[in-house]
Amino acid sequence: MLDFFRAMTRSRIGAAIGLVFLMLIVLAFAGADVGGMRTGNLLGGENVASVGGSRITTGEVDKTIRTAFESEHQRTPTLTMKDFLAQGVFEEVLTGLIDRAATWEWGTKYGFGVSDRLVDSEIAKLPAFQGPDGKFSQAAYNQLLAQRGLTDKLVRDDLAKGLMSHQIFAGAGEGAAMPMAVTQAYAALLKEKRSGNLLFVPSSVFVPKTAPTDAQIAQFYKTNIVRYNRPERRTIRFAIVDDAALKSVPAPTEAEIARRYQANAATYAPGETRSITQVILPTEAAARAFAGEVKGGKTIEAAATAKGLIPAKIADKTHDALATDSSKAVADAVFAGAQGKVIEPAKGALGWVIARVDAISKKPGKTLDQARGEITTALAAEKHKAAMIDLSTHIGELVEGGTGLADVAKAYGLTVITTDPIQADGTVPGKPDIKPSPDLQPLLQAAFAMDREGQPQIAGLPGGARAAVFDVGSIIPAAPAPLAEIKAAVAQDWTRQQGSDAAGAAADKVLAALGRKTALDAAGKALGVALPPISPMAATREQLGAMQGRVPAPLALLFSMSKGTAKKIAAPNQAGWLVVTLDAIVPGTIAADDPLVQQAAGELGKAVGREYEEQLRTAITREIGSKRNETAIRTVRGNLTGAQ
Repeated sequence: MLDFFRAMTRSRIGAAIGLVFLMLIVLAFAGADVGGMRTGNLLGGENVASVGGSRITTGEVDKTIRTAFESEHQRTPTLTMKDFLAQGVFEEVLTGLIDRAATWEWGTKYGFGVSDRLVDSEIAKLPAFQGPDGKFSQAAYNQLLAQRGLTDKLVRDDLAKGLMSHQIFAGAGEGAAMPMAVTQAYAALLKEKRSGNLLFVPSSVFVPKTAPTDAQIAQFYKTNIVRYNRPERRTIRFAIVDDAALKSVPAPTEAEIARRYQANAATYAPGETRSITQVILPTEAAARAFAGEVKGGKTIEAAATAKGLIPAKIADKTHDALATDSSKAVADAVFAGAQGKVIEPAKGALGWVIARVDAISKKPGKTLDQARGEITTALAAEKHKAAMIDLSTHIGELVEGGTGLADVAKAYGLTVITTDPIQADGTVPGKPDIKPSPDLQPLLQAAFAMDREGQPQIAGLPGGARAAVFDVGSIIPAAPAPLAEIKAAVAQDWTRQQGSDAAGAAADKVLAALGRKTALDAAGKALGVALPPISPMAATREQLGAMQGRVPAPLALLFSMSKGTAKKIAAPNQAGWLVVTLDAIVPGTIAADDPLVQQAAGELGKAVGREYEEQLRTAITREIGSKRNETAIRTVRGNLTGAQ
């Protein structure tokens, strides 16, 4: 219900950052990508801020921001660190870490505490640290910490700080409420209805009749150069590691073939299976009476149906399998009978069995010579797979040791393919027909996460039979596209802009006429061009809230205006301008027992509670005190953006 009124204060990035710095390690182990949390890519231990007796290091800030960036980058592959930081992320992270450290200092000062047992219980709850039995596994805990480059102390400290924050802030907003008079007024506001009219002034009727000159195009490009920025592009070099890279794979030997044959002797031995239809009776007497009916000419199905029984179909059972499922006596009887015949009653596991032999399938078995072909094929495939794994592992060791892509390719006869300068989604600006290779697509995310050129990696490709060794050949920073390449598009933009500007000027004339008390339809006709008909608008605030943030811009504008006024708003994609008039406001009324009042009271109470928590957090940080190291802060910023 309050979504419409809160929409302007929400920040998706801010919410993500809030989660990251509140419980960084916990969130990481819960499933976030924490590859960037390894200490290898962090700065040193210089402090960016001091908070009471605590210190916030450059590495801590760097780690937190990189973790948040990786999470956001998975949703938006073209996002760069520079653009990410431009959204105010750095300040949000630093402020959050300072507040978090201050909360720990304040809690310790006033006797709050987090016991080791409480931290132990929180660690035990994390699924990442649980073994196959669903219980905490010390081995899994130690292994995962080692993989992530973390320490037991780091994890425990982070959990303790998160638990401390929960203790202190959990009750800050408890029981918070707005006065009932305010709540009723707010709930009534949701019933308010507004009505007005909308006049669309399209750009298309004002576009110039002649094409722009080269000088006009160049000036427009210069003035709007940011519009033509291309995101960072990279050339990716990759080589496929497949069968061609395998120098030789030894053929299966006679000894290996013989061992495989012996190991699967049961598979190649002669055998027989039988399919039956059976009915189970509780006593031997009942079974023999049933068998008598079948011998008298009834089918098993007919005799069973007459007694309310359902015959069971059992297909392709060996003697041993049938003996296990029922009994040896039943299996012996079934395998002694001829196809189409009904066996004599035999004692089974669940009662007395009457069965008809429906089908007999005999497997002649295979000698070693007969099975040689399929065994050789299977062994050859296994050897090939093992050889590919060994080759990929060896190449991985080479690149980790610093061997370049060109040297790896030369050593193994690989062909290196270099892409055009591509964006993070694999597309080439200005060349929509070029699609990324299926072999390249799985490599894009890793390639665009590399810090610099010439750092090869190896990755398996879908299907498991091939791999790719790859690196970044060149990094082209985000920059405007050359005018020569996009001149036609700039010319179209100029034409569209001219039409939009003229339509905006026409909308201003309409607003001026409305200010002189001219009617909206008359003001539109005075422009001397054909315009679409005027559209009436009407809605309540409650209806806007039900749109869940997808409120059309004209309706949103209608609810921000004063009665009797008019405003203009641009239509999407420079399609024109919209003139909106607000003609009437009908105040909402609501009964004291309306459910909407209680709903509003609950949500307003939560909002007040969050404000109390924020005020407490601010007061705690102010009391503890903090000091920022601007030099270290600039160093972290530079490291994140690659400015150093």
